[in-house]
Amino acid sequence: MEADPRLAADLERLAALDLAGLRRRWRRLVGSPAPAQLPRSLLHRILAYRVQAAAFGDLDRDTARELRRMAEEGRDAEVMPLPELRPVKPGTLLVREWEGVLQRVMVLAEGYAWNGVTYPSLTGVARAITGSSWNGPRFFGLRTRRGSQDRRTGL
Repeated sequence: MEADPRLAADLERLAALDLAGLRRRWRRLVGSPAPAQLPRSLLHRILAYRVQAAAFGDLDRDTARELRRMAEEGRDAEVMPLPELRPVKPGTLLVREWEGVLQRVMVLAEGYAWNGVTYPSLTGVARAITGSSWNGPRFFGLRTRRGSQDRRTGL
């Protein structure tokens, strides 16, 4: 399963837009003017999220409800409890930005695919992306701290 080239092209076009272009895109996508106080960088990230959510699916209902509740309570993101996660299944697309480039890794039944190459481990993928030694699950946010197994994912 490969990423849709139309989605990648759409995200590239979005990244190239200036503030006025992002505001126009917001109006077309959301149907109302963008909040005036949003800086270009945040507006771009929100729109990129919305485009990807439209293509791959948005947050599940429970997670969205928990985030909404926490926002209403004014809780800090640092104390946010993470939703229960299942092990990463084949077909899952892991995404990580590295040095300004969005890296996409597909979880396979046996290994991980990145840039047309299959790697036996996420650590191999992380090493190929960064050129240095990284714990793969940690690099992709699947582990909370160095050397610890994440109870949520089993990795």
